[in-house]
Amino acid sequence: MNKRFLKKIIAQVPEDLQLISALISEGKVKLSDIKYLPESKIFLLSIDRPINEEENSKGKINSIIKFEYIIKTPKSKNIDQKNQDLYAELLNIDLFKKEENYEITLLFKKNQFINLTVECIDVTLEDLKKIND
Repeated sequence: MNKRFLKKIIAQVPEDLQLISALISEGKVKLSDIKYLPESKIFLLSIDRPINEEENSKGKINSIIKFEYIIKTPKSKNIDQKNQDLYAELLNIDLFKKEENYEITLLFKKNQFINLTVECIDVTLEDLKKIND
């Protein structure tokens, strides 16, 4: 019997974050599903992503991406935060070293992005459920 399991990937080095970036490519994020929790230093987003890890898969899966150790309020550009019903398509996650900290950039279609300044790389991708289209 071929039983499939949901994934949980923890990234603590740049190569791990590249794997998460590849898995979430072309995923859809509803703006109301993006949360910043300053008291916990956590940034969360729910994403409906294609199942990129399976060849020729047309399915989608709902996942949560959690970024920890946020040290500055996230900054966004070209994202209409007043319209929480809009969707953005996440293309890539980039990582840059900036002095002792890191800058994580979430790149979306239409030249939209969110910048996160973090103390260290601590990102989790956790699959919640498969989506039936």
